[in-house]
Amino acid sequence: MTRSVQDPAPQKKRPQFSATVVLAFCMNVVVALAKTAAALLTGSASMVAESAHSWADTGNQIFLLIAERKSARPRDAAHPMGYGREAYVWSMFAAFGLFTAGAAVSIMHGVQQLLTPEPAGDFTLAYVVLAAAFVLEGTSFLQALRQARGDAREQGRAVLDQVLNSSDTTTRAVFAEDGAALAGLVLAFAGILARQLTGSPVPDAVGSILVGVLLGIIAVVLIQKNRRFLVGQAVTAELRKSVARQLMAGTDIARITYLHLEFVGPRKLYLVAAVDLAGNRPESEVAQSLRAIERGLENHPGIEEAVLTLATADEPSLPF
Repeated sequence: MTRSVQDPAPQKKRPQFSATVVLAFCMNVVVALAKTAAALLTGSASMVAESAHSWADTGNQIFLLIAERKSARPRDAAHPMGYGREAYVWSMFAAFGLFTAGAAVSIMHGVQQLLTPEPAGDFTLAYVVLAAAFVLEGTSFLQALRQARGDAREQGRAVLDQVLNSSDTTTRAVFAEDGAALAGLVLAFAGILARQLTGSPVPDAVGSILVGVLLGIIAVVLIQKNRRFLVGQAVTAELRKSVARQLMAGTDIARITYLHLEFVGPRKLYLVAAVDLAGNRPESEVAQSLRAIERGLENHPGIEEAVLTLATADEPSLPF
């Protein structure tokens, strides 16, 4: 029903993404420990920024695991629309953590290094740690990229478009954080190399600030995306047309006069429609037909709840 340009319907492979988050978490712990040790031994501002970045990512993976677990709970009397929006709440926490523990710390340390430079040494250790981190972070990013490419291929859309506009906040967060991690490593390497070649602490400090700015931008984008889905993200016109056409093609609905679609979680929609059934039937038979159509819609993995009402004769049909 809801497979369209906006979002693919959930697939059976989706629970495996938690394994990707677990893998990213384990790698981040190892990388964070290595970066912290290197930062203490080298005194590099860029390494301090990178260690803060990795610790922020480590905490964020925990939030994302919580987001997936809580949002997957089935709906109950207390939450008739399910718990899908939990994913956006916990992903919002992760984005704020990236902003405060990653961006703010990196920028402040870079400014401090500019004002009161500290001696640095053992650059070889810093390069070894950065290289190992690049391999580990790259492995995690490639797995997230494969996930995003698969979803984008199903929809016939660009990977970046899929990542930015999908209702799947976990995919977006992991992809963005791993991409930012690789870019941060490149900035840190450039800053440390420039410091070694020039002997000036300024490039290293600037590298730390740039890493912080990068993390801040990523965090703001993630916060904004989660905010939109929390307050009610509008579906695309393509998705509305796709749902309406499939609704009319798969049932005895003659026309649709009203259609409301709202995301209530990652790849989960709440559907309300006013329809006109084909033929003239007794009231009791019409009610049974509507209930049967609703149950059929709710069996689809992309529909959390469907509510159908009868359209009046004077209501115009929606143009689909």
